[in-house]
Amino acid sequence: MSSPEGAPQDVIPADLLKGQKALVTGANSGIGRATAVALGRAGADVVVNYVAGREEAEKVVEEIASFGVRAAAYEADVSDEEQVVAMTDRMVKEFGTVDILVANAGLQRDASFTDMTLAQWQKVLDVNLTGQFLCAREATKEFLRRGVVPEVSRAAGKIICMSSVHQVIPWAGHVNYAASKGGVQMMMETLAQELAPKKIRVNAIAPGAIKTPINRDAWDTPEAQQDLLRLIPYDRVGVPEDIARAAVALASDLLDYVVGATLYVDGGMTLFPGFATGG
Repeated sequence: MSSPEGAPQDVIPADLLKGQKALVTGANSGIGRATAVALGRAGADVVVNYVAGREEAEKVVEEIASFGVRAAAYEADVSDEEQVVAMTDRMVKEFGTVDILVANAGLQRDASFTDMTLAQWQKVLDVNLTGQFLCAREATKEFLRRGVVPEVSRAAGKIICMSSVHQVIPWAGHVNYAASKGGVQMMMETLAQELAPKKIRVNAIAPGAIKTPINRDAWDTPEAQQDLLRLIPYDRVGVPEDIARAAVALASDLLDYVVGATLYVDGGMTLFPGFATGG
């Protein structure tokens, strides 16, 4: 199977993550869905977290299970501490442990700065930043309890924080989202520094423009897509599989020496393309 714009999915070795247990939050659509499927394709057992849309989550589980691995859908709001603790405990009980966390769940509540409500600000921070903190904290407890199992992985655990190019690119009209992703960057780097001596690798992926339901208006018409491409030197809009393959690599021992890094998967958006012809 291949994406119409991305690389073939069979480039992922079927046993790269064999024996590992992965939790992907917000995994019933978009980037989370593609990442959960790619981890399963690479041999990991996968928990598909969702907060709404159980039917879609179950479809993801079916696709993952077709690779001959275990999969299950867990409902939990990542911004709710009790639900995150319960989800992690359930996964350890049913799957045995957690080896990989992809903290992907996120949302937007866009508004101009003076029109933005406190509720819009707080909701985005609660899900995009606090949600990653809670999931990472609970996963780390399990990593430390279990320690390194050499036949599974060289690391005790891998955390991948889903950030955005907007951790470094300001984004007018989206101050809550940009602030949350800037927070993700510093949280990730601080966790990486603190946890590396425990053989826990923490890294981030910063997607650029990716075709997902959250930003459909930016690419769903030829006119909108052409306007968007002005920001992308590589001259194509990304697809979720582009991010999924990056997550598989970061979760594997292939990148065992990568700690505290942000992998920008953005077609060059962070190269400030406006300066290619001026400046």
